[in-house]
Order: sequence, then structure tokens, then C-alpha cells
Amino acid sequence: MRVYLASKNAGKRDEFQALLAGTGIELLEFAGYRDVVEGESDYAENAALKARALREQLLSAGIEAAVLADDSGLEIDALDGRPGVVTAYYGGAALSWPQRRKYVLDELALQLHPDRSARFVCYLHFIDEHGAETAVDASVDGTIATHDRGEHGFGFDPIFVYPAKQKSFSELSATEKNAVSHRRRAVSTLLHELRKQQTR
Repeated sequence: MRVYLASKNAGKRDEFQALLAGTGIELLEFAGYRDVVEGESDYAENAALKARALREQLLSAGIEAAVLADDSGLEIDALDGRPGVVTAYYGGAALSWPQRRKYVLDELALQLHPDRSARFVCYLHFIDEHGAETAVDASVDGTIATHDRGEHGFGFDPIFVYPAKQKSFSELSATEKNAVSHRRRAVSTLLHELRKQQTR
């Protein structure tokens, strides 16, 4: 099955490619994909918005195929769930990712004994070639490091520590991260839902 991903994020695209390897899903990129303006309150709504926009763009180009979109975020308990749904541009759209991570760590440093517990969340929205929609979500718990750790991954991965390994997502290999990440869990749930639908 051909599935187009609603994202221009190369790191995210590589992760989905790896997560879907061997599933029979061929993940494709639509060069003409135009980002949509996302809301600042709801992951599920944003994922649906992106998936529906890509589907419309594909249909306008004469392509009838399934689409997949995600909206993911980092939620830190001591920051009342921030960065949350605005994770991708928290602290200002002009910040680089190292600057964005520093912004978050500086916020935590202002607290005397901050609760460093956190979670990555992932909401997926899938639309098949006939227009039927499926939405799922998943999360993975962790803690926030005091500084960047590791060379892999992207985004907030260098400061998100996975407790079972006591390593940041950036210290894990791609294979290790993809075995436990929020996206892995969301993809597994989505594939399960799609299989259930096929048997109905």
C-alpha cells in the first residue's frame, strides 16, 4: 500500500520509514506538500488537519492514495505540560533546536527542585485511499536531563532520558529508539486498528 506522509521533517520521515519497514506500506513523500497552519491546543486536531490537507493536495494533483500525518510533542510536568502542542516552535519560531532545548532547560533551572518527569506523545491520523479516517495516539514516559546528551535523533531527543536505558533518545541508536518511542507505539496501535478494520 502506498502512503504519503504529511511532513517535511527529514528526521521524522526517516523514523517513519524505519517503523514501517516490512509492513507492506511504502511510505512516500509528496514534493508539492504545503504545510498547514496548526492550532495551539489539540494534537489530534492538528494531525487530522495535516492529513486532510495532504489528501486534498494529492487529489488536486490527480493522485488517489492513503495519507498519514502526526502531531507530536514533549510534555514536562514541572512546566504544566509545556512545550506540549507547540513543541516544534516553543520559545519562538526563530530558535534553532539547540537554542530551544536551552530555553526549556533554563525554564527548569529557575525552579528550586523541579519535577523532571516528562513524556513524548504522538497522535497519528490516517486516511485510506477511499477517504476513511483512523486516529490513534500513544506516549512514552521519561525524564528531562540537565544538558544535551548524545549525537543521534532530533528535536528534544538530546534532553529526553528513557528510564529503562538511562540514556537520552539521542544516546540510543536509531534501532533502539524506534523500539520504544512514542512513534513506535502509535504506529503499532495504528497497524493493529487497520488490521481489525480489514477483518470486519
